[in-house]
Amino acid sequence: MSQLKGAVIGAGYFSQFHYDAWNRISDVEIVACCDRDLTRAKDAAQQYGIDHVYGDVGEMLDRHDVDFVDIITRPDTHLPLVQLAAARGLAVICQKPLAPTVAEARKLVDAADQQGVRLMVHENFRFQPWYREIKKLLDDGAIGDRLHTLSFRNRAGDGHGDDAYLARQPYFQTMEQFLIFEAGIHTIDTFRYLGGEITQAWCWHRKLNPVIAGEDTAIGVFRFQEGATGLYDANRYNESTADNPRYTFGDVLVEGNSGSIRLYDDGRLTIQRLGQKETPHDYSPSRHGFAGDCVFATQEHFVQNLLSGQPFETDGPSYLKSLAVQEAMYASSQSGCWESTER
Repeated sequence: MSQLKGAVIGAGYFSQFHYDAWNRISDVEIVACCDRDLTRAKDAAQQYGIDHVYGDVGEMLDRHDVDFVDIITRPDTHLPLVQLAAARGLAVICQKPLAPTVAEARKLVDAADQQGVRLMVHENFRFQPWYREIKKLLDDGAIGDRLHTLSFRNRAGDGHGDDAYLARQPYFQTMEQFLIFEAGIHTIDTFRYLGGEITQAWCWHRKLNPVIAGEDTAIGVFRFQEGATGLYDANRYNESTADNPRYTFGDVLVEGNSGSIRLYDDGRLTIQRLGQKETPHDYSPSRHGFAGDCVFATQEHFVQNLLSGQPFETDGPSYLKSLAVQEAMYASSQSGCWESTER
């Protein structure tokens, strides 16, 4: 018997991964779903075996006694939806970006805190299996006890041409802050997960595709509290050579005082100790769902910690730390200087 009952708000492109994951978590029953486009909600309900469908969130929450809501909608809708759920005392897992502005994101986090409800941001990149494995390797001292650098290189290749992003998430074309705001936040959070807190950022970004409103390429450099350096090199216009560029979303190099860990775009990990040859690291990343089944891992973490009372890795206060780094990146691109993440 399920211990938790949930309701899902949203039935757009990315929701398929959420619904699929909920279906595979034994402690959860999704009793209802909702979307302003009732046809989409009905399609999701039919595909994933959900009994009740709504076009109005308030009506759904009034009719069903649930423990949590999963919000999978556009950023500009998140604050009122979280406020609606929090007023009913419901725990929330909410997709990122959390809000259109940092000020609104802080207001959202405060709204959940003031009502005493649990809030987790669906920041799923740190739950990708290769990053969980890299974290274990770092904690086990596989490349030493001092981190030197974290480097991430991404070439998504989905942002060229007049039809860029229209097939999956067309609103991407109109976002005035795009690459760092929508995708770079993943790397910020993952870097914080692997390397600790970031104290300063330097960034340069620009727009390559004239049909979009925001930036689609960026170079960012980070200073970590413990002395390491991070490099973010991302470009959604140009292409990678990966068979599936949306599996790992790029290549990663992690360097420590005793060697290096490399993540390849097919999910392979290797370790190279100083003075030795690169060797494969044996682990088995999933091919199910999205990016190593990280949506399932994210939602499983939410359920386990909601039941146990343990903190979420990506709770509201943690996400605000990532947003402070994001703010510093945008500020640096304007000033041309290093910017502090203290806000």
